[in-house]
Amino acid sequence: MSERKILHFTKMHGAGNDYVYIDALGTSTSFEIGAIDLPDLAKKISDRHFGVGGDGLIAILPSANADFRMRMFNADGSEAQMCGNGTRCVAKYLYDKGFAKSDCIRLETKAGIKTLYLHIENDEVRSVTVDMGKVLLRREDVPVAGDPDSVMIDEEVEADDKVFRISAIGMGNPHGVIFVDKITDRHVHHYGRILEKSPIWPERANIEFAEITDPAHVTMRVWERGSGETLACGTGTCATVVAACMKGLTGNEVDVRLLGGILHIRYDEESRHVFMTGPAETVAEGVYFIR
Repeated sequence: MSERKILHFTKMHGAGNDYVYIDALGTSTSFEIGAIDLPDLAKKISDRHFGVGGDGLIAILPSANADFRMRMFNADGSEAQMCGNGTRCVAKYLYDKGFAKSDCIRLETKAGIKTLYLHIENDEVRSVTVDMGKVLLRREDVPVAGDPDSVMIDEEVEADDKVFRISAIGMGNPHGVIFVDKITDRHVHHYGRILEKSPIWPERANIEFAEITDPAHVTMRVWERGSGETLACGTGTCATVVAACMKGLTGNEVDVRLLGGILHIRYDEESRHVFMTGPAETVAEGVYFIR
């Protein structure tokens, strides 16, 4: 029998978007980052039947440029630039475990440094507001095909037997936002799967389907690249509100209802920064055996 390595993990979720979190901060219970194949681990540990189960894997690490750093892997092992719900859970982990002493944390991601504001009750983090940074609109920055300096808002894209009007929004990772009268399972599971891999996206994309209830309320479902449908997507929620504002469908402060809960989004049109507030919950802690 091959030797088994023990990996300590924490299972957390933000509005139902669940990940397995592992500590690489150099403590006695943390793991050596160079000793593990993280993409392979992400695939195995995310499996809901043979692993811990989750939408992916997030590693929490030291940073030379900010207070802490995170790396995020989808359930298929691909590494993503950013995860909004994940950042909130990282903030809760760091504070609740005593690594962070302040109610403000600067967190390094592959999409840049994000500032997290912790809302604390009885010395425990209940929710977090994340300055998600500037929204990216130029095609080259999203990225999406076409004139690199132009903006893609409400343009037609074919998928199988249907044409959708898509807005391409970058939140450190690429999003295709589609507004519909009524979201269906076929929208998400059939067309979302196809549109994720459309040739217009050099790096694939997350696909959001959204219904406008009124100028302050939106319902959204998301097909995430590398994971399929998830119960929430923080960056996707931000992208949806930006697209809705640009199309004049909502104001700049919106509650977005997701399958896993509600996120509050504020879009500062002057600075082009997007602020997301939502919950972070710890589900379980344990050990995972690596072969």
